[in-house]
Amino acid sequence: MAEDNSYESMLCVKPEVHVYRIPPRATNRGYRAADWKLDEPAWSGRMKITAKGKMAFIKLEDKNTGELFAQAPVEQYPGCVVEAVTDSSRYFVIRIEDGNGEALSGRHAFIGLGFADRGDSFDFNVALQDHFKWVKQEGEFAKMEASQSAAPKLDLSFKEGQTIKISIGNIKKKEAGGAKPRPMGGGLLPPPPGVKAGGIIPPPGGQQMAPAAQTNAGDHCISINTCSPSYGVKK
Repeated sequence: MAEDNSYESMLCVKPEVHVYRIPPRATNRGYRAADWKLDEPAWSGRMKITAKGKMAFIKLEDKNTGELFAQAPVEQYPGCVVEAVTDSSRYFVIRIEDGNGEALSGRHAFIGLGFADRGDSFDFNVALQDHFKWVKQEGEFAKMEASQSAAPKLDLSFKEGQTIKISIGNIKKKEAGGAKPRPMGGGLLPPPPGVKAGGIIPPPGGQQMAPAAQTNAGDHCISINTCSPSYGVKK
């Protein structure tokens, strides 16, 4: 990923910090704020932490005019540029360099930096940690992209004449004999109770129909059957 080194971002601003002259380190155990003259700071003003690319800058400025008093370029954190004291969480030792911005002369000195409030010192610490955590992640992403671009691409296309075979399991076979026969009856309703299947339903009222009229050619007798008693008529 390309970086825009011309853009400078603001990471942290504290309106009041104190600078102390510190004696040389006597032992390898680290610096102690109790050895400084904490009631007589050498300078007081505003502190800013800015970032430009991978670099972070601790800038000490006049709170009224904004004039730069000193700055400490930080390439990594934790590191030798910013070191916490052993007896307090509000004081640090930073290495400042002569010059402005990127035009640094290489001459440096160590000064004590103190915050009146522990919350301000906590924000100072977290701002540097977050910036260099981001720098580490960007470096890992760049390595990943470089390794992916350098690796040969996998060709998954079919060659000419190449075929594949796919096996699909768990498919039930159709039962032999085709479709099941439909039930007989054509959808007719069953007969009412007391009537045999296929019989004729009697008329309402319990009346029975007489046999159909019969004609005998020998005696010319005509029988007329109705619902009333039958009568015989002779010609």
